[in-house]
Amino acid sequence: MKLSLKTLLPSRDLGWNRVRAVCAFSTCHNKLLMKYVPGNRIGIFVGAAWYCSADCFAMASRSTLSALSSETVIEMPRTPRLSLGLALLSKGYLDEDQLRFARTRGQREGQALESTLIECGFATEKQLAAARAAQWGYPVLGQDAVSQNVAVDLPPTLLRAFFAAPLHYSAKARRLVLGFVYRVEHSLLQSIEQMTGLRPEPCFITLSEFEEQMQRVTGVPGYEEAVFEDPCTPIQMSRSLGGFAVEISAREAGFSKCNSWIWTRLVGKRGTADVIFGLKPAVAAPEPKLSTALSEAVANLG
Repeated sequence: MKLSLKTLLPSRDLGWNRVRAVCAFSTCHNKLLMKYVPGNRIGIFVGAAWYCSADCFAMASRSTLSALSSETVIEMPRTPRLSLGLALLSKGYLDEDQLRFARTRGQREGQALESTLIECGFATEKQLAAARAAQWGYPVLGQDAVSQNVAVDLPPTLLRAFFAAPLHYSAKARRLVLGFVYRVEHSLLQSIEQMTGLRPEPCFITLSEFEEQMQRVTGVPGYEEAVFEDPCTPIQMSRSLGGFAVEISAREAGFSKCNSWIWTRLVGKRGTADVIFGLKPAVAAPEPKLSTALSEAVANLG
């Protein structure tokens, strides 16, 4: 039986023209014969598009990164069914006189309502969490659900930016329970679903529980996060992505816009890397200012 080089190659033509033709980067100049190993996946996929090398992937990513960078962040207003004050009243956690006093004092001192309520002793963190849950129509979880160690492949930077802590995560069962402190950030939910295929289940927890739970969250083996907080140009971002693609021998990549962040994920032979790029801060309502007592309580958790 005679063997020839042709019998060891796939039936399709992998010559120079074919290499350039199948690469999704239109100006691909790869002039090297790509090695073909049966069963091996060569190049980087972004959806259905395939790039023959990290260089072509990085160059092609510039247009995607440019579009995401210039895209205006528009947060569709999602008005809760009840104001926080009315939610607290409906649950009997405080009376009208207490609410009126807290609002007046908060406006006079430039302090958020919830911080004033805690400082005056009119409401607790648990009661505020229950009121927010009633506002948004999601459940509030207790301490027993917060004290679990969780290993995830989610970027801690985004979780902390949106005050969201993973309470339960199972890649096999495709289930993620995410506890929010102030409001449910739908841009984060959409990005997680787009990048991981999971459909997160939101709920509410207290700020103290958030800080405690984040100390229990760890990354899964082979996972790493890289963060560029200062705004970068699309060219700078693409170069960074190209370097990480080479480092982990990337085979797949994905992009998502999450409020004022660009979340890119690279999956390769040597692990998974989430590369987070910060954009110019979007105009958004500031998070409630914590009272001195609550700030000290949260700090003591560390």
